[in-house]
Amino acid sequence: MANLICVMGESGSGKTTSLRNLDPKSTYIIDCDKKGLSWRNWGESYGGDKKNYSVTDDQQKVMALLKSINANAPHIKTVVIDTINGIMVADENRRKDEKNYDKWSDLAWAVYGIIDYALTMRPDITVVFMAHAQTERDDAGVLFTRIKTSGKKLDKICLESKFTTVLNSKCVNGEYVFETRNELSTAKTPIDSFKDQFVPNDIASVDAVLREYWGLPPLGGDAK
Repeated sequence: MANLICVMGESGSGKTTSLRNLDPKSTYIIDCDKKGLSWRNWGESYGGDKKNYSVTDDQQKVMALLKSINANAPHIKTVVIDTINGIMVADENRRKDEKNYDKWSDLAWAVYGIIDYALTMRPDITVVFMAHAQTERDDAGVLFTRIKTSGKKLDKICLESKFTTVLNSKCVNGEYVFETRNELSTAKTPIDSFKDQFVPNDIASVDAVLREYWGLPPLGGDAK
């Protein structure tokens, strides 16, 4: 079973920037938002003939890429889907003239299917799903933050239930961080994996902690 991480957050909260320290030689980024990466000279490490970067928001192409990486690219240890919402919105837009309920059911199972398949990938792979967040106020006036979804069917599925790690990307006192837990959001991490509520905005360091926690070989080396 692959190690899955979800990073949710508002636009501009540092989700994509958190990828900056990943090794491009062992990383594959699927850019579903079609916006490129968010640090200087990123094109020198990703894209082109490096075969580590694709731009698509088509769920079937995303699934095909995951299956190909799993079977044919043993050097790839980290796969990033940025963002799952890009797939949702694109599918909704392509089918905007359809009036029946089936399109929402199809969308829900397509997105669920991508996450469900990712769980079955090689155990040495970490799959990182980026997601936009939404914060809602309940009848008592309490704010709660969760993954933003398209359609009530996905709300019922509860995408967070497929992850053991959901990080909330945010800016606290001028510093970009990941929130590991909060009773007012769906942020969560495995018990005793992170002692602090806030950790640095760095997927590479998060992945290193989780690989050690799950007893997986570290990137660039063998298990001791």
